[in-house]
Amino acid sequence: MKKRAEFLACAKGSACARGAVVIQALPQPERPGIGAGFTATKKIGNAVARNRAKRRLREAARLLLPLHGRPAHDYVFIARQGAGERPWPRLLDDVKSALIRLAAEDGARTSGDRRASPLASAPPPAQLPPDPSPAAD
Repeated sequence: MKKRAEFLACAKGSACARGAVVIQALPQPERPGIGAGFTATKKIGNAVARNRAKRRLREAARLLLPLHGRPAHDYVFIARQGAGERPWPRLLDDVKSALIRLAAEDGARTSGDRRASPLASAPPPAQLPPDPSPAAD
């Protein structure tokens, strides 16, 4: 996702905030794949801090969207304060739990089953990949 209109449309969908990230989701039935966009406001810090936060969210999304994202949906990842410095396993956990929650909400709406457990569809925990960001010296 690159256009402002796509980001604004996604803001009208459901959202979930977890730790250092807010994820917004919007069904896009006309598009079969998963769309993703990333943003960080100036509250995060200067350009270096915002880019670092977005780079880390991109990598987390690359790892977790294929597992926990729903097809034909657009997702917007919004970095919150501390996204650039948050420990990598905690950031992955934030993104994973938000994606599971959004998928459960969407599944409950489409199937009518409000008792859908978000953890029932979660795969077993895997070895966490290393933090893609270079270490700050």
